Amino acid sequence: MSDDKLPEAHDASEGHGAHVAVADDPFADPGLPPHEPRRTDIDERAAKRAERQVSLLFVTSMLATIGFIASYVSIPKAKIVYIFPLGHVSALNFALGLTLGVALFCIGAGAVHWARTLMSDVELPAERHPIEADDEVRADVIQQFKTGAAESGFGRRKMLRNTMIGSMALVPLSGVMLLRDLGPLPEKKLDSTGWSEATPAAPIRLVNMNTDEPLKPEDIATGSLTFAMPGPSASRPNGLQESDEDFQQAIAKDALMIIRIQPEDLKDAKSAALGVEGVLAYSKICTHVGCPISLYEQQTHHALCPCHQSTFDLSDGARVIFGPAGHPLPQLKITTDSDGYLVATQDFAEPIGPSFWERA
Repeated sequence: MSDDKLPEAHDASEGHGAHVAVADDPFADPGLPPHEPRRTDIDERAAKRAERQVSLLFVTSMLATIGFIASYVSIPKAKIVYIFPLGHVSALNFALGLTLGVALFCIGAGAVHWARTLMSDVELPAERHPIEADDEVRADVIQQFKTGAAESGFGRRKMLRNTMIGSMALVPLSGVMLLRDLGPLPEKKLDSTGWSEATPAAPIRLVNMNTDEPLKPEDIATGSLTFAMPGPSASRPNGLQESDEDFQQAIAKDALMIIRIQPEDLKDAKSAALGVEGVLAYSKICTHVGCPISLYEQQTHHALCPCHQSTFDLSDGARVIFGPAGHPLPQLKITTDSDGYLVATQDFAEPIGPSFWERA
C-alpha cells in the first residue's frame, strides 16, 4: 500500500468526530463524520408533513385490517375471480392476503419513516464497559431512554402516537378472526346423534351398513357382530346415505354395533332391558379417542378397539375391562315395530365418543 493512500496524520486529542488515523496505523478508527441535520430537524413544516405521512400509513393499516375482517366475513369461500396476471384465484384468499399484507406493510413503513424523519439520528459512541452496570451507568441509560423518548416526539405528537397505537391494536384482530376456521362451534351437537329424532310414535329403523336393508332380530346370529346406521327419519327421508354431504360427521356419532347374546349370558339386567330378544345395540365409537370398534370375541363377548386395545364386555353393559378408555360404550334402547324390524325409540342416554366427559 502506498503512502498516499493512508489517512492523514492527525492528533488523537481532536475527538471522536474527526479523523484520528495516523500513517503508522492504517486500521485505526477513522471516527464519525460530522452530523448533518435533516430538513425535518430545521423546518417544522417539513416535520409536520412527515408526521402526517406517518399517520396516514398507520390509518391505512387500520383500514386494511378492517377490510381483512370484512372480507373474511362477507366473501364466500367458493367465489372465484380473475385477477391479472394471476388468473383465476379464490376471491377470499386474494382479499385476505392483500388486506393483511397492506396492514402489516403500512405499520412497518410508518415506523421506518418515523425513525428516519422525526426521531433523533445523532450517532452516539458507546464505550465498552463491564457487564455489570453500576449506578452511574444505570442512571445514564435511564436518562438516554428519556432523552430518546422526548426526541422521538412520541409524547408531543399525539396524532402520530394515537394512529400508531390504533393500527397496532387492530392488526391482531386478523389473527383472532382466523380462529374461526378451527371449526364450527359445537353448540349442542355433542349432546345428540342422528337417533335423537326417534320417538315411540315415530321410531327409526336400524339399517345394515353393508346392505342398506332394515334389520330384524332373526337377522342377527348369536355370537355375530353387525354394524348399523339410522334409517329414514323426518330430517332424512331416505335415511343416512354415503352421498350425503355430512355423512362422515353423522356416521361418526350414529354408527352402531349390533350383537346377539343368549339371555342367560347377560350379566347386567339394565343393559338387557334396553335390548330385545338378546339383541343389543352399542355405539361403535370408542370412548377413549373415538376410534371405530370392529373386533369381537364370540366366546367372551368382548369388543376390542384396534387403536389402543380398550376392551369392553358387551354382556355386562359394555363395561371397560382393559385399556385406556374411561367409560362404557353408550347403549341405544331398541325394540321391534309392527313389521318386526328393529327400531330405536329414543337417543342414547349419554353422549357418545371421547373427551365429552372432560369438557362437560
